Amino acid sequence: MSSVYNWQLGREMEYPYEAAYPDRQFAFVFNLNRCIGCQSCTMACKSTWTFNKGQEAMWWNNVETKPYGGYPHHWDVKLLNLLDQANPGGQTWNGTPQALKGPYGQFQGKTIFEVAEKNISPEGAQRALGYLPADAEWASPNRFEDNPSASEKGHKGQMAFSGGELVPQHKTWFFYLARLCNHCSYPACLAACPRNAIYKRPEDGIVLLDQERCRGYRKCMEACPYKKTHYRGTTRVTEKCIGCFPRVEGRDPQGGGLPMQTRCMAACVGHIRLHGLVQMNQDGTWKEDRQHPLYYLVHVAKVALPLYPQFGTEPNGYYIPPRWVPRPYLKQMFGPGAEAAVEKYAHPDRELLAVLQLFGKDARMCFRYEIKPGPKVFETVIRGKPFEIYDDTIVGYARDGTKIIETKVEEPLHVRDRRYANSI
Repeated sequence: MSSVYNWQLGREMEYPYEAAYPDRQFAFVFNLNRCIGCQSCTMACKSTWTFNKGQEAMWWNNVETKPYGGYPHHWDVKLLNLLDQANPGGQTWNGTPQALKGPYGQFQGKTIFEVAEKNISPEGAQRALGYLPADAEWASPNRFEDNPSASEKGHKGQMAFSGGELVPQHKTWFFYLARLCNHCSYPACLAACPRNAIYKRPEDGIVLLDQERCRGYRKCMEACPYKKTHYRGTTRVTEKCIGCFPRVEGRDPQGGGLPMQTRCMAACVGHIRLHGLVQMNQDGTWKEDRQHPLYYLVHVAKVALPLYPQFGTEPNGYYIPPRWVPRPYLKQMFGPGAEAAVEKYAHPDRELLAVLQLFGKDARMCFRYEIKPGPKVFETVIRGKPFEIYDDTIVGYARDGTKIIETKVEEPLHVRDRRYANSI
């Protein structure tokens, strides 16, 4: 085992290999407040990459309904239970947030690698704590879709308020969680593969699998805490999300040579997704890049949080948590920054309101943005706090400086002529 620094945990941790970081890292932000569960992203991926025989159960991208949904079924609850068995009551956070080195404080528990390294894994000796889902768990990817968590017995009403200042929390709730491979900085699939068939690309950190080396042992499936590698019975090798790397490289003709977002992200009709490449420091932290939209959302506004950071893989998928969900659930899923992220999103400042307009506006990657100030168009008080809207213009630029996005905070209103009132 080697000692590597995990900035999401705010400390060093154990990992089977020496640390190595790409120049730029594939990363994305999903705004869960906007997801409508339409599965357009799922079908875009399916029709592009996994439509052949033997790939029927492969959903590299999927959208599941929380708290009960999951693909495979209950993947996160099962691993959380295994971690708690290995380290009872010890999966806690404390400490003071430290900018890029530990923005969420310090995780005091044990990661999936540390549990395995100390040989206290309930599953026995292995490189990462995990489990291999049964075949039945891969059936019905939309099981429990739209199923809400019920309110407490004998309690009417759907919201709980505290002092009139906190964002409302529903007693009956669910939300859609869109997922794909997180292309982690410390992938568990890579750590567990006995054939060294999995690797991270040095140019963009996308995690790929060499199918010529793979023998279908499924150790990667067992170790990946997000269960995002899939065994294909017809070829007896494993397959996974490839981050649409031809598009990321700028080889898609539609992009004109510029890096493009993945198919699932470009197809999103809810405009919940923003994908890009972030610059990395030699110690694995993000290089300061103040005008990069992903850097701003993750490290400046801090509204976008990693999915289950306590697993220790340092996922490069980030989520803006849903506002209506009970906070303990969000803290378990996204870490101790969940409360502040929800509060920030519910009361966005001028810059955040502008940056949120970049989501879904262009299939090409945005590497830099600038904001042109506009007039104040609205002001009010939301739960005791002043809130203002300025009709600012935000401009997004591609890697080579080409302007690819220009939009306003206030979307224009077009009134259809009466002659076309009933036309489509």
